[in-house]
Amino acid sequence: MSIFTPTNQIRLTNVAVVRMKKGGKRFEIACYKNKVMSWRSGAEKDLDEVLQTNSIFINVSKGQVAKKDDLSKAFGTDDLTEICKQILAKGELQVSDKERQSQLETMFRDIASIVAEKCVNPETKRPYTVSLIERAMKDIHYSVKANKSTKQQALEVIKQLKESMQIQRAHMRLRLMLPAKEGKRLKEKLKPLLKAVESEDFDEQLEMVCLVDPGCFREIDELIRCETKGRGSLEVLNLKDVEEGDEKLE
Repeated sequence: MSIFTPTNQIRLTNVAVVRMKKGGKRFEIACYKNKVMSWRSGAEKDLDEVLQTNSIFINVSKGQVAKKDDLSKAFGTDDLTEICKQILAKGELQVSDKERQSQLETMFRDIASIVAEKCVNPETKRPYTVSLIERAMKDIHYSVKANKSTKQQALEVIKQLKESMQIQRAHMRLRLMLPAKEGKRLKEKLKPLLKAVESEDFDEQLEMVCLVDPGCFREIDELIRCETKGRGSLEVLNLKDVEEGDEKLE
């Protein structure tokens, strides 16, 4: 519950402050704890669930609300919702050292989980355990960035780990169905995007079962749809081509 004392002051409790300097002035918004990162990652889409109040402050802890003129000059608008979104996107989340450390540790584990989920040892096709990925991340001294999403950082980690261990994104297994007329021509266009062709059957149409890097999936899908004008198709047989059991590092 907010207590107004006096009219230009708002007292808030259990608050996470996001601060932004613009036009030589400091602006702050009061958010619910844990909701700022959810908003930034796209998990939370309802602004009312993130903000404790639509007011914009020059100092949240003192309850001092920013003047309308200052907001208009700095942001070029007096639309509070729009300004709140800007501060949420680009501002700096103010947290204590203890909270920041806890947040970074959670993100470190989340990044390791994403890497373990997406990757395998290319020689054995077996997945790595989360704890093994965590150990490998510590070995390369990976430093978590609080303002970057865990997904983005997981892709960075995969690139860096490739320099010190056998690791790659697990391949997807796809079935491609191509019209006979365009079959050969399309196969040549698709070749650079395929990691391996497991089977090929040419009858009334060309049917191929192949392994691809997940990063190429969208490009392959678009190529087939555009080049065949919807007469070709793509089916995902396995999201991950992996062997049973976990990979162990001796």
